[in-house]
Amino acid sequence: MARDTTDFRPIEGVDELVDHLAEGNKPRDKWRIGTEHEKFPFYVDGNAPVPYGGERGIRAILEGMQSKLGWDPIIDDGRIIGLVEPTGQGAISLEPGGQFELSGAPLETIHQTCREGNAHLAQVREIAEPMGIRFLGLGGSPKWSLAETPRMPKSRYEIMTRYMPKVGTKGLDMMYRTCTIQVNLDFESEADMRRKMQVSLKLQPLSTALFANSPFTESRPNGLQSWRGDIWRDTDNQRSGLLEFCFSPDFGFADYVEWALDVPMYFVIRDGHYHDMTHITFRQFMAGAARNEVPDGLPTMGDWANHLSTLFPDVRLKRFLEMRGADGGPWRRICALPAFWVGLLYDEAALDAAEALTASWTYKEVLAMRNAVPELGIAAPFRNATLREIARDVLAISRTGLKNRGKKNRDGYDETSFLNTLDEVVARGTTSAEEMLSAYHTRWGGSIEPVFMEYAY
Repeated sequence: MARDTTDFRPIEGVDELVDHLAEGNKPRDKWRIGTEHEKFPFYVDGNAPVPYGGERGIRAILEGMQSKLGWDPIIDDGRIIGLVEPTGQGAISLEPGGQFELSGAPLETIHQTCREGNAHLAQVREIAEPMGIRFLGLGGSPKWSLAETPRMPKSRYEIMTRYMPKVGTKGLDMMYRTCTIQVNLDFESEADMRRKMQVSLKLQPLSTALFANSPFTESRPNGLQSWRGDIWRDTDNQRSGLLEFCFSPDFGFADYVEWALDVPMYFVIRDGHYHDMTHITFRQFMAGAARNEVPDGLPTMGDWANHLSTLFPDVRLKRFLEMRGADGGPWRRICALPAFWVGLLYDEAALDAAEALTASWTYKEVLAMRNAVPELGIAAPFRNATLREIARDVLAISRTGLKNRGKKNRDGYDETSFLNTLDEVVARGTTSAEEMLSAYHTRWGGSIEPVFMEYAY
């Protein structure tokens, strides 16, 4: 999230919180695709991490991008920490370890979102390459220890950094040493949200498997295909993971609100200052627990929107749905991830087929799949098959959905070609992580350094 929300409307009751989510309902002709991707900046000389400050640091890249694009700066305690397009059509932000993120504009087609990603990569290369900086498209930092990883001067991250070790063993790794590709998608009603939430929760482990791309940690194989996927198993299980209550046949906005109310907060913002609120839940906040702790210590709608942004389930509900399962990856994956989910969820026949395929999948089965995927990737078992076999069926459904959408580019091609990189994974039977591991043990000569050349933007 590029910029934390300031909305000073007071909260009168829980119904307003439910209404906030329901306001995301949109007619189908207003559905859009918002794609986000993160990447690791590094110095070409020595493959070293890039700090915030200095003439060749993250701040200098942001300032260069601001000059090039004319976007508005996002300032935190006097320091530039991101950029936002003046009309809200996209933003650039920093993750805790300097991961550089594009939060794309809400667009109508995968063709547009792919052009947007390619344009961003070209722009940031133009600014960064004269500084000797490139960007790495992986799901996990392959070389630097946590101590070697820079820390960005962003107030919410200071609070999270103090809090994470209290609630899990891998939260700091999540913050500082992972990257993702995500897509944000719309719904037209509570019933439509329910269908999409349930289908996408059940298929999120498959997405993790298909995009598995983080097999190295601190210059060695880590025994996993998606280290990032494993990290999410013990980051903060109060606010992340696979949400069992969402599997209920009558799941709705109010159920998500009730869950979110009982998750500890991270912060509230008053007069530009971030106040640590990790000791109370949002429900306690609404009951007046912070009345004497912070100025204007009663909750606002801005506080609620910010709280929703600090929840990390596999699929996150805000006024849209966020698909959160995929590792970061090469540029083709930036286009493939939204294509995969748009094909499944934005065509009625495809959604019907995906729902039918997964209808009998139980929470325990999906959780077991989720636990197996970080190590086994598409070879993870599911019932009497493997995820490779499941993937064939799911990709066929997604391809049909994209074909039915009929969104063609100027050359007459539809969106189905963006799935080709995932078709290759299934045809080979090996993930990107396994391909990297094979290279490490053969032509890379037991070194991870070539990854900075072969997987760089």
